[in-house]
Amino acid sequence: MIRISELSLRRGQRLLFSESSLSIHPGQKIGVTGGNGTGKSSLFALILGEMAIDEGGCALPDSWTIAHVAQETPSLDCSAIDLVMDGDRELRRLQLQLEEAQQSEDGVKQGLLYSEIESIDGFNAGNRAARLMQGLGFSVEQETLPVKTFSGGWRMRLNLAQALMSRSDLLLLDEPTNHLDLDAVFWLEEWLKQYQGTLLLISHDRDVLDRVVDGIIHIEQQQMVLTTGNYSAFERIRAERLAQQQSAYERQQREKVHMHRFVERFRAKATKAKQVQSRIKALERMEAIAPAHVDSPFHFSFHSPDKNPHPLLILDETATGYGEQRVLEGISLTLNPGDRLALLGRNGAGKSTLMKLLAATQPVTAGSRTEAQALKIGYFAQHQLELLDLQASPLLHLQRNDSKATEQSLRDFLGGFDFHGDRVFEPVAPFSGGEKARLVLALIIYQSPNLLLLDEPTNHLDLEMRHALAVALQSFEGALVVVSHDRYLLEGVADQFLLVANGEATPFTGDLNDYAQWLRNGETQPLSATNTKESAALSRKELRRLEAEQRKKRAPLKRKVDQLEEAVGKVESQLAEIEQKLSDASIYQETRKTELTETLKQKGELDRQLESDEELLLDLYQQLEESE
Repeated sequence: MIRISELSLRRGQRLLFSESSLSIHPGQKIGVTGGNGTGKSSLFALILGEMAIDEGGCALPDSWTIAHVAQETPSLDCSAIDLVMDGDRELRRLQLQLEEAQQSEDGVKQGLLYSEIESIDGFNAGNRAARLMQGLGFSVEQETLPVKTFSGGWRMRLNLAQALMSRSDLLLLDEPTNHLDLDAVFWLEEWLKQYQGTLLLISHDRDVLDRVVDGIIHIEQQQMVLTTGNYSAFERIRAERLAQQQSAYERQQREKVHMHRFVERFRAKATKAKQVQSRIKALERMEAIAPAHVDSPFHFSFHSPDKNPHPLLILDETATGYGEQRVLEGISLTLNPGDRLALLGRNGAGKSTLMKLLAATQPVTAGSRTEAQALKIGYFAQHQLELLDLQASPLLHLQRNDSKATEQSLRDFLGGFDFHGDRVFEPVAPFSGGEKARLVLALIIYQSPNLLLLDEPTNHLDLEMRHALAVALQSFEGALVVVSHDRYLLEGVADQFLLVANGEATPFTGDLNDYAQWLRNGETQPLSATNTKESAALSRKELRRLEAEQRKKRAPLKRKVDQLEEAVGKVESQLAEIEQKLSDASIYQETRKTELTETLKQKGELDRQLESDEELLLDLYQQLEESE
């Protein structure tokens, strides 16, 4: 058992824990959550004996073997699989003793050591290490490559494999999915479910937490609170606790009304496509958990693009690659406002290359890429964190983009991304990865793009920011293409999937559960809508012609829908402002009676306008679905 009692802990001048206690029983799988800087990683350092305790205690059995992921890997000459096998410290100890016995020609000791190695299945360790590596995305050929040949992200995968190789009683994992793609995340989930020891898992991936853990330690206000159940259960309990605070309860009700309207509108226009139905379920889930996030430090939304042309971007039989190597070919894709597309595919299949092609940062080597004159791309990729001016402040970054904006308006905008007070004036050099990612997203959102390309946007973001991003994307009026290993984000924002495999990009007609099953089945099941009997007889060129004709016929109706959706969005924004005004107790004072009367009158008019617009919108949705 891990027993933490009356713990008080500081990091520098900052108090992380104040007289906090909890107990973790053997075999429990516990998720550790809390905002950035609340002490999650410090808790791990405490358990590992790397931090001094100010007051209280932390005790665990002396006999336990603890495994954790090393944060750095030096440039080593040893092979990747040898590094992974180093995680089995018991095996390495026996192998070292065996080598010494062989040198001394001690036959009796050699026999005993062979027996001990056999008893721990040590002679099968190479196969076990290879399975771990393959599960995390390494090819067979990569197993024997020197560690120094791998990039930083792949070395982190090796460190993770090494930790999983350990015969541990306690496994500490701090954001293990950050450097993984979706198929490796699926594999890791299954591995962790089968793990027999005690697990402490810091993660900002709510789907991983929901599927793996049976308890949540949430760190907030210098306290660790252990809740039984997965992350969804924790959210329900937290929402109930917040509802006991009147101000939080009122915000909860407004947030629920806002999300419910969106869910109902989306449900009305939805087709029966499996991905669309999955998104409806995700939106309903988002609606249900909204009350648990009313005290989030993040509040932002996408502004309407200045122009939103149809189509925004067309790829026609497009190919691209690096030098003589062609990575993708025959890519045909049309993006219109309102499209919500997620890219699936194994690591290295070309998802990021396709994103670069869409962003015009990757050359076209065959076919064509045609963009609308008013196309405005917002592109998020990990390398863009490196493009920030490290000596400039968040405020200066925004001022360089909009020199006419007032300082206060820019500070208000940055506040929605939890940059407050003097923080907006500080240079970004010492900012954490999460803070830099939030700033890059803020810069992109401020530019009001009509095509948003997000390549692993959540890697450094905590749970609250991931939720805020997913909610904000619901009202984005342009086209969205996203690559992510975060299923909560994918399910919440995408209603079309494109599979990138074998140098091609084809529609994937299932949902993410089907994709996981396809991976487990060795990628042998048919995937694409183009595999049906009807379309098999048609050439790719003929399919594109028919699709273009259908788009042309539906374009006027789609424009009406877009215009009315924009109008509804504006009315909802006005209503939200009025509801915020009415939540202020001072408006009910006698001296403001006239203002109150006028505000209530305005609210009534907007309520009627919203009801009328939504009825018309539902009718247009029906017409649009019939036209398909």
